[in-house]
Amino acid sequence: MRILLVEDDPSLGQTLQSWLQLDGYAVDWVRRGDQADTALRTHDYQCLLLDRGLPGLSGEAVLAALRTRGAAIPVIVITARDTLQDRVEGLDLGADDYLVKPFDLEELSARIRAALRREARAPAPTLRHGEVELDPAGKRVTRNGEPVALTAREFAVLHALMRRSGHVLSRAQLEDALYGWGEEVESNAIEVHVYNLRKKLGSKFITTVRHHGYGLGPA
Repeated sequence: MRILLVEDDPSLGQTLQSWLQLDGYAVDWVRRGDQADTALRTHDYQCLLLDRGLPGLSGEAVLAALRTRGAAIPVIVITARDTLQDRVEGLDLGADDYLVKPFDLEELSARIRAALRREARAPAPTLRHGEVELDPAGKRVTRNGEPVALTAREFAVLHALMRRSGHVLSRAQLEDALYGWGEEVESNAIEVHVYNLRKKLGSKFITTVRHHGYGLGPA
C-alpha cells in the first residue's frame, strides 16, 4: 500500500517516512506542493498525508486540485495550524481528517487505518481469489477462513497481485508496491517474498510467467 507524504520539514519528514515504512507502507516523500501535485497526477496512492504550509504550491491548492479532478484518495492534513477555523477550512476543502502537530506516531497510524477503512466501504473491501481473502484496510489475510500471518512486505506483494488478478505483474511493478522513492531495493526481495507466500498460501497460488513476472494461479 502506497502513501504520498508531503512535508517540507526535513526532520519531521524523515521521521514520518521511517515510521510508516516500519508500519508496512511504501512511502514517497516530497517537500513542495508542486511536486505533490505532479506525483498525484502520475502515480497511484492509497492515502495522502498533506502539510498545509508548503513552498511551490500551498497544501490547500494541492487538495483543491485533487478534489476538482474527482480523486477520492483519503487525505489527512498534518499541520501546526490548530484553530477551529483552520480545521473547518481543511475539512471543507476535502480533507478526510486533520491532525495537529505535534502528534503521536501511533495516533497517525490509527488515523491512516481509519481513513482506509472508510474508503474501503465504497467498493468491496475484501479481495478474494480462490480460498484466500485479503482485507486491505485491516491488513488481514485468511485462507479457508483461517488467519494467515504475513510480514508487511509479503502482504504488499500479495495485495498488488490480488488487486490485478488476471494480470501478470513484472518484478519492477512488484518492487514499486514495496519501496518508496530513494529506498534501496534488495536484489532478490521479490523472489523471497513469493517463495514465502507460496509456503503459506499453497505452491500453486502464485505462478511464475517466465521472462514476464508473476500472477495468480487458477482460483
